[in-house]
Order: sequence, then structure tokens, then C-alpha cells
Amino acid sequence: MLRACLLCLLLLSASIGQAQVVVPDTIQVLPADTTKVDSVKQSFNDNVIENLKKMSERKTIMGKLLKSLLDFDPADEEATRMNAELVQKEYEKHNYKIVRNIDILTLDAFGYSVNDTSRVPDSFFEKLGNSLHVKTGRGEVRNKLLFRKHEPLEPLDLIESERLLRQTRHLLDARIVVNEQTSTNDSVDVFVVTKDIFSLGGSGSYSLSSGKGRVTLRELNFLGQAHQVEGTYKFNLDRPRPWEAAGFYTIENIGRTYITADVAYVDQNYYKEKSLSLSRNFFTVNTKYAGAVNVSWINDRFQLPLAPDDTVLRYGNVNFNRQDVWLGRSLKFKSYNLGYEPRGRIILGSRVINTNYSATPTDNFQDNTLLLGSVGYSIRKYYKDRYLFGFGRTEDIPVGTLFSVTGGYQEGDIWDRTYLGTSLSVARYGPGFGYLFGRAGYGTYIRDDRWEQGVLDVEALYITRLAEWGDWKLRHYVLGRGTIGINRYPEELLFINNESGIRGFRSDMVRGTRRVSLNYEASLYTPLSLLGFRLATFVFADVAWLSTGNQSNPFTDTPYQSYGIGFRLRNEFLSFSTIQVTLGYYPQLPPNSNMRDFRLFESSSEYYDFRDFQFTRPGVADYY
Repeated sequence: MLRACLLCLLLLSASIGQAQVVVPDTIQVLPADTTKVDSVKQSFNDNVIENLKKMSERKTIMGKLLKSLLDFDPADEEATRMNAELVQKEYEKHNYKIVRNIDILTLDAFGYSVNDTSRVPDSFFEKLGNSLHVKTGRGEVRNKLLFRKHEPLEPLDLIESERLLRQTRHLLDARIVVNEQTSTNDSVDVFVVTKDIFSLGGSGSYSLSSGKGRVTLRELNFLGQAHQVEGTYKFNLDRPRPWEAAGFYTIENIGRTYITADVAYVDQNYYKEKSLSLSRNFFTVNTKYAGAVNVSWINDRFQLPLAPDDTVLRYGNVNFNRQDVWLGRSLKFKSYNLGYEPRGRIILGSRVINTNYSATPTDNFQDNTLLLGSVGYSIRKYYKDRYLFGFGRTEDIPVGTLFSVTGGYQEGDIWDRTYLGTSLSVARYGPGFGYLFGRAGYGTYIRDDRWEQGVLDVEALYITRLAEWGDWKLRHYVLGRGTIGINRYPEELLFINNESGIRGFRSDMVRGTRRVSLNYEASLYTPLSLLGFRLATFVFADVAWLSTGNQSNPFTDTPYQSYGIGFRLRNEFLSFSTIQVTLGYYPQLPPNSNMRDFRLFESSSEYYDFRDFQFTRPGVADYY
């Protein structure tokens, strides 16, 4: 861990020294200026790499560290000059033509390229990796396509099919092109090429001091049939039992219906779950029907509110079974332009949730049936770009607008009440300014003219344009969130742990009903790799405010804060999670906690993510 932190400091110092270099986006560079801009980028890149190489040749501790860790021959990127581009109706001139032939080429994980199909593996390790991998069958790719042989080609089908293939977990990338040389006035030939990732993977951790450990194994393309299997086992835990286990099984796109089946089994010390679901979402703009059926049995431990003189946490058990069914219908606007498909949709949804409790921690839990109905408006489209959350793969960036209004009625054994909620999300993306997302939502129950369990939730995410110096790339991320609870139950309190506010923070004593958090990160993507894993370094700063009570102001108390540095390793060709190690500094420590002001920790979860604009099931506003 110490080596990794020293490496982060070295790479960050190298980037800070060139912080004044400003290079315009490649999409804006004129041909006459290309040579000049490229020379500036290449000069910076060569200088940094050459300096690191020289340091690695020294017979010092740092030199030996660099030589043992770093690979100075960066892997070739596919389409390194990909500009941000809107996924538009590139082939609208082929709309409603008959699809004559569909040729499908599936590529193994290593040594191949969807942009240059003439490339083949040239190293022993690439060939060995491919020999251990079960390649995706052409039938599985064909099942994902929205167009069929000998049928008319509907608008958007080509680009939506490519996006769906690219978002499949066991595929790294996909391209769908029309053979312009063989196209006629009434028919087309379509070529589809996909590239796998090495679908067998996992993760694990082990503590030498405590003996605790975790092992996770997953297969994202079981027997090449796109089935997903994952299992996790934890061992040498303290109490009340030394082990925990969990297993998940997923089957996607059953019978070309885009229905997904999920089975989950979780057996932890304080949480147990068994669940089964069948679901189909609005996977494309043109999807007419979506819905789901879910059955679950859950045993959980609930943290109870603290009394003023409490110094020890109190818990209660909540056990219940739940049946959940919903159905949605999408309605499109009429278009009198044969070659144009409007993206806006009006969507109607209804949902029934039946919950039966066998154990409850307080009187605020009751057996109930909740009926919900919603109407919404959704318009969405996608950009293609790189280096937002991935390490060079093609990413589909959702933009658009999603507005919904939800109403419902809850019939319970003790009381009945009404539910009202609404939400609005908007996102925009441009190569000149980056990605901007905003969301606001509100929901509340109404019982006997009293509004209860209300929540106002706002969120904003901004990601800057990509700055480049040769093969070094930099982005900034700013995330702001606010969650305001209104007349919540006493046992319903918010945390600021990890993804809830401050990364690396851990305390069950720091809770409140109103929370505001602000997170910043600068991520530097380097051309360096460790055993095939691309390296990125980052610095971050997190601030979070908490308060309790309907009239409270979160900003009156001193905020909790964290500042730190870290690095990430990821191989896009493997199904392994991102390896992330972070050193954080916490100037204000939580009470009655064993946290220290400096903490070195690892994680694999992403802190930032996109919000899609497809309509989902009607629901109650989240409060967590």
C-alpha cells in the first residue's frame, strides 16, 4: 500500500508541473493546426515517460519500485481520436429498406479490435487468454438486434442495437455498419462485429491482522449463453457467526423478449434475502411495454434511534415477505415524416406492492398493500465518448429529460393513507463544456390531513471536458446532493458513510434527518499499465452536513470532511472490478469511533455514475 501511495504522489506531481498547458478539444482543431497541437501533446507525453524511464534505471528504492511496477509500453487504444459525437440517425437514408443479409462477427477478448478486424493476437498470453475464454455465440448477438432479416429496417434500430450490445456486461464494444457498396434503393446488407471481455473474473481481500477475508467469483457469459453467475464468501468474521455467503444468477433476454430473470440468495449475519424476479424495462425509445414481477423474503436488522444518554447502538429486527408487480405502456407522438422517429414518449405505469411482516422493530411497520399509478414524459438520446468512467472503452452518455408524477393509496391493517410524488431530471452534454446532470424530486404520504414520511431530494453532477497532454488525460468531477426529510419516523435517519456522503467515512453514530454533501475529484488517466491494468490517479475532497428535526438547518454545525489521494487499476478486457486504493484525511472524527484522522482503504465500487432517462416503475421517493 505504501508503494502505491508513493507512486500516486509521483504521478500527481508530474501532472501538476504541466498544469498551465491548454489544448483545445480535438473536435475543434482545424487541420492546419493539427501538427502543432499534436507536437505539443507528444512532447509532454515523451518527456514524462522518458523521465520515469530514467528514474526506473537508477539503483535507488524509487527506481527499483518503478521498474518492478510499471510497463512503459502503453497498449494501443482503439479509436484513440474518438471525438464526442451524438448517436444520431446516421443511416436514415436506409430507413424502411428490407434487411437482405446480417453478417455477425464475434471476437475474443484479447488481441482483436472492432475498428480493425484484420488485427489478430500476436503474443503467447493473448492466445492463452483466448483459449481459456468461451466466446459469445452469434445467436446471442442476433437475439440482441432490434432488426431482423427479410424485414423492413425501422428508424433508430441500427444505433439502438449497437448501444444495447455495448451495454451488455460480457461485451467490451460493438459496431454495426451498413455495407454501402451492396446497398440498393430497397434493400441493405448489415455487418455486426462485437468484442468480448474475459468474462470469468472475481475479486477478494484479506487482512493479515484480523484474518478476515472475502472471495468473489463471477462468470458473465456462462457457457457462452449470456447467463451471469456470481458468488461471494466471507470468512473469519468476529460474530455472531464466522462466515457469510451470497449467490446471484441472471438470465438476460429470454427467448428474444428482453425479459430478464434474476435469482438472489444472501445469507449474512444481519441480513438474509431470497428473491426471484422477471423484468423487462423500456430498453429502447421504441419499447411499448415494460414491467416486472418480484417475490422476496427478507430478514434485516434495523438500527433504532438513540436516546440523549445512549452510548451504545440499539437494534431491532424486521422480517417480511413482499410481492411486487408493475406494468408500463409507452405512447409515442405521431410523425408525418417517414424518415424521422420522434424520441419523446408519454409513459403510463401502475404498480401493486403487498408487504407482510412477521417481525417489526416499532409500531410504525404494518402489513399493507400499496397501489401506485404514474404518468411521465421521457426524451432521451446518447453521445459516444471515452474516459468518463471507463479507461478507454466506448461509453454511451445518456442525455435528455424525464418528468413524472406519481399518486397512490396504501391500505394497511392499522391505518390507510395517500401518496403523492413528482420528479424531474435533465442532462446535457457537449464536447466544449462536458456533462451536466440535474435532478429534483419530492414525495410524501398524507394521513388524516397530516403529511408524513416526506422527502425532498436534489442532485447535480458536472463532469468537465477531457483535457489531454499526449496520452495523459484529465477530468474533473463535481457532485452536489441534498436530502431533506420531512416528518420522518424516528427510526428513519440518514448516514454520510461512503457513497452516502464522504468516501471512507464509517460511523453508525453520525446520523440525521437532513443531509447536504459536496464531492470533488480530479482524475488523471495515465498511459502506464501494471500487468495489463491501466493506471489512473486521483485527488478528492468531500464535505457533508447533517442536522436533525423538521426545522433544522444542516449548515449550522461544522461539516464532516475528507481529503485524499489514490489510484485506480483496471483492465477493460477483464471482468474484474476496478482496483482502487485511497489514502484519506479526516479532520473531524465521529464520536465513539475507532476511526483515525488518516485512513488507507481499498474499494471497487464507482463513486460517480450516469443516470439514464428511461422510465422505470412507479415508486415511493427514496430516503437513504
